[in-house]
Amino acid sequence: MALRNIRQMGDPVLSKKSKEIKEMTLRIEELIEDMFDTMYEAGGVGLAAPQVGILKRLVVIDCSPEGDEPIVLINPEIIETSGEQTGYEGCLSLPGKSGIVTRPSYVKVRALNENMEEVELEGTELLARAFCHEIEHLDGHMYVEKVEGELVDASSIKEELEEEQ
Repeated sequence: MALRNIRQMGDPVLSKKSKEIKEMTLRIEELIEDMFDTMYEAGGVGLAAPQVGILKRLVVIDCSPEGDEPIVLINPEIIETSGEQTGYEGCLSLPGKSGIVTRPSYVKVRALNENMEEVELEGTELLARAFCHEIEHLDGHMYVEKVEGELVDASSIKEELEEEQ
């Protein structure tokens, strides 16, 4: 297990376009493992390689409370979207902040998995949001570019949500 430093907003690497991964190597395998470890340690549901300073088209996602298989996306592309959802979103590269973002409520992606096999995955709600959020990182974009209104303190959002329940 190796934890990597998560780059913070303002770091130039977060605004650069990532390069395709042509083959699975030991270094890429280690990067995938490190990214999962780093994401879990930070309490996130997704992490893109640029967030740990690596300009490769690689994303890891695990937003399932049921313990489904974590997702590895290599060279992902969004091939279909529909619907709309608006809600608070945060990012490990901007800790403690959250903002309202509108995204598709359904997203279909095509990518390679950790075995370099082509896969198509579908996601709704949180998974759809995670697909969009993380894939945007690969093109040098952050969710703050889409925030409607002001960024707010994430802890105040958590308190609001707990009061509603």
